[in-house]
Amino acid sequence: MTGQRSFKMAVCVAVISKENYPLYIQTIPTEDELKFHYTVHTSLDVVEEKINNVGKTTNDLRELYLGLLYPTEDYKVYGYVTNTKIKFVVVVESSNTALRDNEIRTMFRKLHNAYTDMVCNPFYTPGDRITSRVFEKVVNGMMLQDS
Repeated sequence: MTGQRSFKMAVCVAVISKENYPLYIQTIPTEDELKFHYTVHTSLDVVEEKINNVGKTTNDLRELYLGLLYPTEDYKVYGYVTNTKIKFVVVVESSNTALRDNEIRTMFRKLHNAYTDMVCNPFYTPGDRITSRVFEKVVNGMMLQDS
């Protein structure tokens, strides 16, 4: 059970289209939803900057994990971009010191796999808002903390 605990610590998960509009945003607690929308929106500039810098260095173009985008007083914002320019943003609490970079990478891999499975659904139109219950279940699994 302790292995699963490390994956359940995000307070906001967002999927952003390549045109930078939100396809999916889930927050806990819900009363801070507007604040997290703003946090995700402001992180897109950092994501674009990191994507452009990766293209210039050409060391590892396959690296999808962007790492820590920026820390705030209360939260840390992490980013990931797919090869189709879909962006994933995960916000975790700064007070959460148990969450290491490796767990964040694993969280993004699970999110990417769930997104890929959802896009493969013939009834999903790429670019539409994400309404998949299976995708939402994976996201909620990353967010809900064990008591």
